[in-house]
Amino acid sequence: MSGITKAALFTLAVPLLAAPALAADQPPGALALKRVLLSTGGVGYFEHEARVSGDAALTLEVRRDQVDDVLKSIVVYDDRGGIGTVDLPGQEPLETAFRELPFTPQDLASPTALLNAMKGAEVQTSGSRAVSGRLLSVTEEYTQLPNGGGTVTRNRVSLMTAEGLRQLVLEETDSLRFADPRVQAQLDSALAAVAGAAGKERRRLTIRTTAPQADAGAERTVRVAYVVAAPLWKATYRLTLPESAPGSAKGTEGGTGDLQGWAVLENLSGDDWKGVELSVASGNPVTFRQALYSAYFVNRPEVPVEVLGRVLPPPDEGAVAADVMAKAQDSAVRSRAAAESGAPTAMAAPPPPAPAPAMSAPFAGAMPQRAAETTPAESTEATAQVLFRYPQPVTLANGGTMMMPITARAIPAERLSLYQPNTQPRHPLAALRLSNGDSGETGLPPGVLTLYERIGGAAAYVGDARLATLPAGESRILSFAVDQAVTVDRSEQPSRTLSRATLADGVLQLTVTDRQTTTYRIAGAAGEDRTVIVEHPRRSGWELVQPSGGAAPDLTADAYRLPVAVPAGQTVTLSVALERPRIERFGISEMSPEQVRAYASSTELPPAAREALGKVATLRGAVADKERRVADLEREQAEIGKEQERLRQNLATLPRDSDLFKRTIAKMGEQETRLDGLSRELATARKEADTARNTLRDQVRGMTF
Repeated sequence: MSGITKAALFTLAVPLLAAPALAADQPPGALALKRVLLSTGGVGYFEHEARVSGDAALTLEVRRDQVDDVLKSIVVYDDRGGIGTVDLPGQEPLETAFRELPFTPQDLASPTALLNAMKGAEVQTSGSRAVSGRLLSVTEEYTQLPNGGGTVTRNRVSLMTAEGLRQLVLEETDSLRFADPRVQAQLDSALAAVAGAAGKERRRLTIRTTAPQADAGAERTVRVAYVVAAPLWKATYRLTLPESAPGSAKGTEGGTGDLQGWAVLENLSGDDWKGVELSVASGNPVTFRQALYSAYFVNRPEVPVEVLGRVLPPPDEGAVAADVMAKAQDSAVRSRAAAESGAPTAMAAPPPPAPAPAMSAPFAGAMPQRAAETTPAESTEATAQVLFRYPQPVTLANGGTMMMPITARAIPAERLSLYQPNTQPRHPLAALRLSNGDSGETGLPPGVLTLYERIGGAAAYVGDARLATLPAGESRILSFAVDQAVTVDRSEQPSRTLSRATLADGVLQLTVTDRQTTTYRIAGAAGEDRTVIVEHPRRSGWELVQPSGGAAPDLTADAYRLPVAVPAGQTVTLSVALERPRIERFGISEMSPEQVRAYASSTELPPAAREALGKVATLRGAVADKERRVADLEREQAEIGKEQERLRQNLATLPRDSDLFKRTIAKMGEQETRLDGLSRELATARKEADTARNTLRDQVRGMTF
């Protein structure tokens, strides 16, 4: 790296150096922000650190909108201790505080609303009228002021006392309090909750750690880290090119440029950064959010309570004698059986149940539990990102913006011209090919690049470019201006070639090769040579067949990159051809005679194929003639039928002894005679058409080539 570049980088980096990382008098057990890593995935890693001894409860405050991310990603590192629990207030502490109170937060909006919510509570008032009783209602009333001064609103309180119903005006009372101390305590608790929740947008987490029994009093380091949303950091570059030698060819000489890279970032974490270790990472990690701070309840189906149907026995109307006899006989049989067995006639009581075994000691008492020690998992994200760590502690106030240098080195840069028809159809773009060699350098994240060139010993601005992600060992072409000195003319010529034809089972199959030829005529610059990279569009299903031989062209997602050397003041032609084979199939029997004749006269087909298609064309023409004859006869038959229908309607209105009636009858007779002839001719024509179609089908099926 040149001395100028190093000096500039050092000068710009000085403001980033911070005060000492942490004061030596940091209170024991306090968490202090020590490390920050910002990712291009839209998140930031924040690591806090504290020195503790024994069991400790560490507190950490985060913004309310960060709690979901903290619950998803918080991790505690304690190499000698264990982790207990992490707790924090509920998502809605105010609603929780009012859950068991007889009033809501909205009832505290005014004294009237509170008193109406506490109907039935016993209150005591003082002032001109000291009254004690239970709240019945509070109603508003409007009083007209004298001399048209408007109205005033007062609240009339109704109390049920031992003497009966009494009323007083709330605004005229010195004080009003609840007689029950428990109600007064509930009101005090609610007001304290409202005061604590007013403007509180942060949540305090308590992380409990346990010390090992062997050295419970030893001091150790505990680290607490989490990942939350953070603004994207942006990469910007400056590339300074050396001065070109007079008459040198653009794109023919090698060279290097001085590259400086900077990260532009913001501190919107909600806390000041004081002497933190700052890193930025470039990659595309998978990041998402989940509402872990919200309470979810499972919807359970509701089943009806089983209610037995009501039974209403019918009244007893007496039993017949046979039923009484049957019961007596059954009783005697049971008595004899009991006597023979020696068993008592009455049913014996069941034996008492066996005593239940004594409950065993709880498992937690038999085997004391031990807090699990954490083992950090190996991260795989490091293999998919580039990490830049600033070597000095950084201090940045909340809401501040800063620039951090991420690279400063020499990089190979080749000058060339890039022709992209969709960007500029007449001129190529002045461009650079940057190569990130595999000499141990890291990849470069995407960003904007400002290009400078030394001219006469001084740097001059040349243009801006966009740099895509540049991994180690790869190269990128950066366009920064229009090269007006070079002109490109482009023309396209499509063509079609028949390479194979087969006929079998009445199906004509043609193998056709489509060819798209594009000719580029490149007029070079008058005073210097150029290397022009032509980006020719790639097409799905098409193959590049020209230019052929030589090195394979570079491929982008949608184009071929074809290099062309253009000497100064000369015009160079580049022909690019793409080919695509495809197959066309036709049923000969369904083709029109004109289509068959067109293929039969094609010089692309061999003589045998043309001769066979000529016969097919003749037969197809005969079929068409027969089918046309049938259609003509059917049309004439239909027209006569319509005419006869019209004549029948006329006959219904004509007198039978009139001349017109007689002429109509005669005409209908002539038409009937013609219809008889048409029926015979149509039957013959249809038969001939069927014969011609069968002949065509048989001939076509028998043809092969």
